[in-house]
Amino acid sequence: MPQFPAHRIFPTPDAASEALAAEIGDLVSTRSSEDRSVVLGLATGSTPIRLYAELTRLHREGLSFSNVITFNLDEYLGLGRDHPESYWQFMHVRLFDHIDIPPENIHIPDGGIPDGELEGYCAGYEEAISEAGGIDLQVLGIGRNGHIGFNEPGADPNLPTHVTKLNEVTIGDAAEAFGGAGNVPRRAITMGVKTILEARRVALLAFGESKAEIVRLSLSPGVTSQIPATYLQLHRDSTYFLDQDAGAQLG
Repeated sequence: MPQFPAHRIFPTPDAASEALAAEIGDLVSTRSSEDRSVVLGLATGSTPIRLYAELTRLHREGLSFSNVITFNLDEYLGLGRDHPESYWQFMHVRLFDHIDIPPENIHIPDGGIPDGELEGYCAGYEEAISEAGGIDLQVLGIGRNGHIGFNEPGADPNLPTHVTKLNEVTIGDAAEAFGGAGNVPRRAITMGVKTILEARRVALLAFGESKAEIVRLSLSPGVTSQIPATYLQLHRDSTYFLDQDAGAQLG
């Protein structure tokens, strides 16, 4: 039977972000004391901005990220690293430029890979995760359509990192940032549901009343490809970190 994800409701997005940052900080510190690395899976978008600000604050107060290896969930296909909406830019502006993580430990899918090389590139991304020892803690957001990463409604749960087409809801939600829906890339590289479920721990952040319904649906008993986040019901150690608005429809 599915093991439904735990959920924690906090008074504000800041409080939820601080709680997850504290958990990550404890994991990084513990592994450092054991002279071991820690592998984090990271997300982009507006939701984790507060988390990354808090991790930056912890670094200023003495937390070293020198033993951290990161793998980002996804990237738009067709965007180079210098594009202002690339996730490479996002992660460096929001986190990596402000902490002491070694550059060689940062892994973000490359949106500039030619079509003919994508299959091999995705396989290589999976191999790099495996060689690092697997993901210890995967950070997720959730789309209004229930996507995790760019695993859109109808996602095959058995796929590892792969190329996917973006759902119209996803494109619409990104339209403002790109100056119109016509400018939003139609494809992306994403970790698959299989990759996400192989992480040892999963932490999903969701804030605001616009996420309340999909949070409720994704935590309602029953796994369906039409709401990819329901696959987290199969994960042995997953938790939703919610503010009051996002958790408003939960019993």
